[in-house]
Amino acid sequence: MSQSQISAVRLDGPAAARAQDAFRLVYAEVFAEPPYAETEAAVSAAFRRFRAQTRKSTFLGALATAEGGQPVGMAYGYALSPQTGWWDQLTELVPEEMRREDGHRTFGLMELAVRAAWRRQGVARSLHETLLAAVDAERVLLNVHPDSRAAVAAYRAWGYRKVGDAHPWAGAPLHDVMLLDLG
Repeated sequence: MSQSQISAVRLDGPAAARAQDAFRLVYAEVFAEPPYAETEAAVSAAFRRFRAQTRKSTFLGALATAEGGQPVGMAYGYALSPQTGWWDQLTELVPEEMRREDGHRTFGLMELAVRAAWRRQGVARSLHETLLAAVDAERVLLNVHPDSRAAVAAYRAWGYRKVGDAHPWAGAPLHDVMLLDLG
């Protein structure tokens, strides 16, 4: 499939909630692969969170589809609140100025995934650019499994830098925490 046949659109929370099946299809397929190996139970839990996340006023999503509307990739996130626990998950403390959140400063990129048949065609970059074009924040923060080498390489190429390591949820393997300054 060539990139010219793929389009990426930005969605607000209500539109993303209506497209939940497409987001779930991409998520379930991509995160079943190593190094993630997510089970159906993990996917179901992620999409219980997704419904709540889409109700956040700062939620933004992007969905890439092939001709005919077949979902091929997705990305989503939202601005981090002053009460975010994201920084508390790091294995080593970072300076207080880096941790400071005000509900607008940092966009948390929760997920970005492209189905295997459409990788290495610029779909991830297109999703990332589509999503961030509407982000009104100083920076973007994400967690990535370090064994997902292609993702880590893409984020570095797009300007992200590693700022620490974290266990993003109880029992999670160590992830790289990466930050992109938008200013």
